[in-house]
Amino acid sequence: MRIAVCDDERELAEDICARIKKIDRVCRVFCYTEGISLLQDGCFDLVFLDIGMEPINGMEVAKRLREINQKVLIVFITALKEYVFDSFEVGAFWYLLKPVSEDKLKDVLFRAKKQWEQQNGSGERQIFIQTKSKNYVLSVNDILYLENQKRKILIHTKEELITFNAVMSKVEESLGEGFYRCHRGYLVNLAYVAEYDGETIRLANKETIYLAKNKYQDFVMTYMRYLRNGGVTFV
Repeated sequence: MRIAVCDDERELAEDICARIKKIDRVCRVFCYTEGISLLQDGCFDLVFLDIGMEPINGMEVAKRLREINQKVLIVFITALKEYVFDSFEVGAFWYLLKPVSEDKLKDVLFRAKKQWEQQNGSGERQIFIQTKSKNYVLSVNDILYLENQKRKILIHTKEELITFNAVMSKVEESLGEGFYRCHRGYLVNLAYVAEYDGETIRLANKETIYLAKNKYQDFVMTYMRYLRNGGVTFV
């Protein structure tokens, strides 16, 4: 899930971003201090918007976001209660008053993620891959893990190995949640993790990839959250 936070008070925007990352370590969070940059950077699934921004206020940014993406979930963050009814004109998902409490933020994130999953649950996620010899429309669910070899990316799928030129960080951003950068050379699909220790991850197909030592704790927290969100019961 791609989330943007936009507030012209930089400290407040960065604080909200940091808190979202702590609540949900799988999502991708982007921080902005003005609406123009947000609109230029593309499509998001969930956007937290301050209303009283300049030169373009949050209400106008929301209207333009709606033109780009009808499905985007918009949450207004403001100290001004009088804008509550105006927010309905742009189909706002929620409205948060400053200062935003931790419980309120968690609740809105939970509700937004559920809504987003309902909107996107019926369609299978796919990515387009272009190689020297062939073009692919690949189901994300078929990817076991990705391997970085200099400027080349190796996609290990259930059926084949696909090699193409790309930067791993860009691919990681495109794939979004459900994948974890466990090592500078590997990006793993969490759906295929079978077991792990402090140095390696063993996949469902019996392959083993590296887990960086400095990533271990973050990986465990991310993986546990991934399992809970998927309905796994811990005993």
